Amino acid sequence: MEEEQSLEEDDKNALAGLSNAPPPRKTHSYSQQLRSTTGTNHHKKHRQFRKHSLDDAATIKIASSNSYSHFLEDEDNDDDDFYPYSTNTSADGTGDCNINQRIDGLAMGDGAGNEEFGHFQNQQSLPEFMGSGGGVGIFKVPTRAAVHPGCPPFLELRPHPLRETQVGKFLRTIASTETELWGGQECGIRVWNLSDAYKPGSGIGGRARRGDEYAAPFYESVNTSPALCLMVDPGTKLVWSGHKDGKIRSWRMDQTHSDNTPFKEGLSWLAHRGPVLSMVISSYGDIWSGSEGGIIKVWPWEAVEKSLSLSPEERHMAALLVERSFVDLRSQVTVNGACNISSSDIKCLLSDNNRARIWAVGSLSFSLWEARTRELIKVFNIEGQIENRVDISSVQDQAVEDEMNVKFVSKSKKEKSQYSFLQRSRIAIMGAADAVRRVATKGAGAFVEDTKKTEALVLAADGIIWSGCSNGLLVQWDGSGNRLQDFLHHPCAVLSFCSYGARIWVSYISGLVQVLDLEGNLIASWVAHNGPVIKLVVGNGYVFSMANHGGIRGWSIASPGPIDNILRPELAEKEDMYTTKKYLRILVGTWNVGQGRASQDALMAWLGSAVSDVDIVVVGLQEVEMGAGFLAMSAAKETVGLEGSSIGQWWQDAIGKTLDEGSTFERVGSRQLAGLLIAIWVRKTLRTHVGDLDVAAVACGLGRAIGNKGGVGLRLRVFDRIMCFVNCHLAAHLEAVNRRNADFDHIFRTMTFSRSSNLLNTAAGMLPYLFLCCSLIFSTYLFWLLYSSGFPWILSVAAGVSSAAQMLRGTNSAGINPEEGKPDLTDADMVMFCGDFNYRLFGISYDEARDFVSQRSFDWLRQNDQLRAEMKAGKVFQGMREALIRFPPTYKFERGKPGLGGYDSGEKKRIPAWCDRVLYRDNRAAPAEECSLECPVIASIVEYEAIMEVTESDHKPVRCKFNVAIAHVDRSIRRQEFGKILESNANARSCLDELHYVPETIVSIDRIVLQNQDTYNLRITNRSGKDKAFFQIVCEGQSTIKEDEQPSDYRPRGFFGLPRWLEVTPAAGSLKPYQVVEISIHHEEFHTLEEFVDGIPQSWWSEDTRDKEVVLLVNVRGSSTLETGTHRVHVRHCFTANTVRLDSKSNSARKIQGSSHQRCVQKHVGAASDTIDDHGSLRGP
Repeated sequence: MEEEQSLEEDDKNALAGLSNAPPPRKTHSYSQQLRSTTGTNHHKKHRQFRKHSLDDAATIKIASSNSYSHFLEDEDNDDDDFYPYSTNTSADGTGDCNINQRIDGLAMGDGAGNEEFGHFQNQQSLPEFMGSGGGVGIFKVPTRAAVHPGCPPFLELRPHPLRETQVGKFLRTIASTETELWGGQECGIRVWNLSDAYKPGSGIGGRARRGDEYAAPFYESVNTSPALCLMVDPGTKLVWSGHKDGKIRSWRMDQTHSDNTPFKEGLSWLAHRGPVLSMVISSYGDIWSGSEGGIIKVWPWEAVEKSLSLSPEERHMAALLVERSFVDLRSQVTVNGACNISSSDIKCLLSDNNRARIWAVGSLSFSLWEARTRELIKVFNIEGQIENRVDISSVQDQAVEDEMNVKFVSKSKKEKSQYSFLQRSRIAIMGAADAVRRVATKGAGAFVEDTKKTEALVLAADGIIWSGCSNGLLVQWDGSGNRLQDFLHHPCAVLSFCSYGARIWVSYISGLVQVLDLEGNLIASWVAHNGPVIKLVVGNGYVFSMANHGGIRGWSIASPGPIDNILRPELAEKEDMYTTKKYLRILVGTWNVGQGRASQDALMAWLGSAVSDVDIVVVGLQEVEMGAGFLAMSAAKETVGLEGSSIGQWWQDAIGKTLDEGSTFERVGSRQLAGLLIAIWVRKTLRTHVGDLDVAAVACGLGRAIGNKGGVGLRLRVFDRIMCFVNCHLAAHLEAVNRRNADFDHIFRTMTFSRSSNLLNTAAGMLPYLFLCCSLIFSTYLFWLLYSSGFPWILSVAAGVSSAAQMLRGTNSAGINPEEGKPDLTDADMVMFCGDFNYRLFGISYDEARDFVSQRSFDWLRQNDQLRAEMKAGKVFQGMREALIRFPPTYKFERGKPGLGGYDSGEKKRIPAWCDRVLYRDNRAAPAEECSLECPVIASIVEYEAIMEVTESDHKPVRCKFNVAIAHVDRSIRRQEFGKILESNANARSCLDELHYVPETIVSIDRIVLQNQDTYNLRITNRSGKDKAFFQIVCEGQSTIKEDEQPSDYRPRGFFGLPRWLEVTPAAGSLKPYQVVEISIHHEEFHTLEEFVDGIPQSWWSEDTRDKEVVLLVNVRGSSTLETGTHRVHVRHCFTANTVRLDSKSNSARKIQGSSHQRCVQKHVGAASDTIDDHGSLRGP
């Protein structure tokens, strides 16, 4: 009684103007008054139907404002979490408000949020109440801000494009130079000039196609096969791309592009029969490429250089020249059919230029190669253990398996009579499971190691190699492949690395980006994208991150740091400049159809009569189709990623016809789970702003596996805001309140949105089927147990099959949403629940309920509403809102019997109840918040009613109409403002100027002469007393010494690689303050004998015996600096007798010390560099 009195007091506070007696009947409801202006015939017919709707009750007075009006709470109400609430949205007359309006059936405007928001003024919002418990845990409203406080300000080079706009155009990878950002996409290559990074996009209707309207200006290549990997070669000024068709293509950097003419490729050749999965350039300029089946090929620089020198008319000859020059490393290490390296795909290749080695990475193993000789050093697994791997052809294995299968079948036939049906079934299922296990093991490696697969690799500035695993583990390796230590900072799959100075950047499948120091300590982390971050690259002072949806953001090299605290408030102050408000109207309908079908008149009364001013229509149906056989079939289909039924399709088509699908509305998507169906339609004029549809389903029936109860959901982006719609059918019966609460909690916590089941998308794609086979064993046992207990056989089968489905579904969801404890619904800006929630009226008899209904005293009935009581207690739908109900209970009716007299009068006499409801949650953490980037989605209910004249089911259909205001960011304008702040803000400029600091270093000599395998120890000294210095030694170019002792033009090799006669060890590393490091400069004997590749002599690439000279660049950077200091060291390789006589006296000393003595005997002596070159010079690589 105390709870009932409390509920009564709440209603008195909320409905001060409502009478307990039946209110005087009006001609039609308030919502019909708004529709009466249309004057259409079907609206008049609908008004005749609506004689039992009671939403014409007295209207509560509400306080209005320019944009919204909020219901004023009674000061005596002491329940802070459960209170009446109402909003009413109106325009301020500025023209910024909009909605798609229709007058006399004709659309007004483009429906994309650019109209006067007249309907929001004319239609008053309904009072609402909100459940308790919404401010904590998973029910807390997500944090939103103009500039997120936990995320550094960023340059949004390419805003998140809607998935539907990227079909055939998805970006797969990126690479960066100091002036350009290159992207590999499914149809070719695109490039951004970073000098245009802050310029606005072309906008809707511009030259850019849909999805790129707000991206920075870019250029595209001619159409090609999908690009899978990119590689920048600063030595030749080329970008190399590897493609799905097996080709490698080259593209010229820094060329002038045209808006109208796509740029073309240069040199290209067929490198592999399968796709080119990875590429890298070795420290000697050779191109290494990896493909499927563990294939690794080397394309010698000499062949590539020769082909690049040919004219465009000789392109065919150039391609043929390179194609024939390859070295197949897998063939080299295969003897008598046995191969020492894994047959798994080469996911990534890494060049360790410090030690002139190449790392090749498969899923579960590494192979380490010598870059110069291309010899295999060792093969080791993810634990660092050396493997003596022998991969033998599968022909022998197949023969053994076939023989075993024959024996198994023969034996089974002989023993068939000895076993019962269930025993034979068990033997067959276990045999199938074992077969699947063998296939999965051979195809993807040991599936038990699936979570330890290597996904990414990077070389840090200090020479340590880092690898990232699919379980989030970060592993450090030395240059010899010895495992040093590991770290776990995030339990999700690592997708990409990036190294710059003293920092390591890591990206994860969860969208998180982390910054670590070289010791593995976590410096900072934040959510960079709302999807997996698949690539990180460095260029022009930014670390660019690309998400799987194609969005690209640039993060300052100085982040996290003081510059973030400077840019964040500056950018937030300009919020009004890049923020616009969009307004739209959403209609949500729910109906338990009781396995029936509706007439067109019923659908028109329910939906068709209310969509004239609506932009989005969401329909949730329950009990579309039921029965034990259908449930069993549905559960079986769910296990293999199939869903839907012919009846469900009929309902979608019928509703689509009512909504004028095709000309007015467009069906965006749907999801069906057994008898549950949800579908969404969007007005075609709004379609360009709506997309990224994902679906989800959660079963709550028998064993949390049967779909007779549960929820189906849709998630989509509307003006860059995430909205989720969930259709539920919860547990039935009056006393099952706790079960209903548990069903909601299970749905909310476990609903995981995805594009499809995707069972075979990974290397371990057979793994789900193995789980399915194993679970079927349990299912068989469950079937036998239930059937032997007298359970109907068809339901026993359903329970068994669905248990297998649940096991498989759990396996899949773990991979889709690895971030435990954070439901997808939590992150949505707006969540709407509709459906048959099955909450009943308690503490009241059938006759009493009928009397209250006949008197339209719904305020008394609400005191006995189970859902309202549970929401007040914070046990269900925490923090969600519902308009006050002013229509009769929607359950239970006798089919075909109109009017309120149609309530169940049979033997059971079920008490009328409001089973069918619509609730929602938007971005408001407090009742009076206005629509802004801090609270970007605000909704109010303007219509909430049941269609009492529809009699096709024992439930009445319910509809709820929302006014929704959305704060939308113009990404193009914000990018412009971001650039202006960087240019004009003195503090920001000061922070960026600090990035130009380069530690002072000294190189011991600038000229060296080598011959006969001489070695010279070059010394580099860090004279800075406060900062680490990071150095890298590359070869600017090689020339041939002429007869006049003058070098010819210096020609660089690929990636500024070294000539084969020269070894530099280490070629990169770090220097602590005042530290000195010795670099070994060694002449290595190079054989000039002819080499053969595929039987073709390759003598033209052999080194001649003329004297050579190279220019070594010692590039020096600070811990996090943009500038590079450069020392030049000339190294001459002498063959002539004159040079030998000249330097013969100094050879022995050069090998040991090689400093002052050599400078005395050399012809051209250069003083040691006491200072570095001009810091403003940015030389490669």
